[in-house]
Amino acid sequence: MRSLIFKMERPDLVKEGDKVSVVEFPLPTSWYYVIEPAVAMSANIPLSERLKTKDGIITKIEPSSDVGWYLTVEFNENV
Repeated sequence: MRSLIFKMERPDLVKEGDKVSVVEFPLPTSWYYVIEPAVAMSANIPLSERLKTKDGIITKIEPSSDVGWYLTVEFNENV
């Protein structure tokens, strides 16, 4: 299992245990991921750490110190 943190800025769009899909977007030296449909966004991920699967499960939702919430999403990359 691999965990990634996503930032969500609107309340109650997802809950713990929800299955989610992400879309991958390339940058010149990294990737970033968005939980569909535009629920939350990841930080930039190095090219060498690209996700192997695009489906995951939300395992934790925590309020952030600024605006929004942090979502922990686990991806099963052993498939």
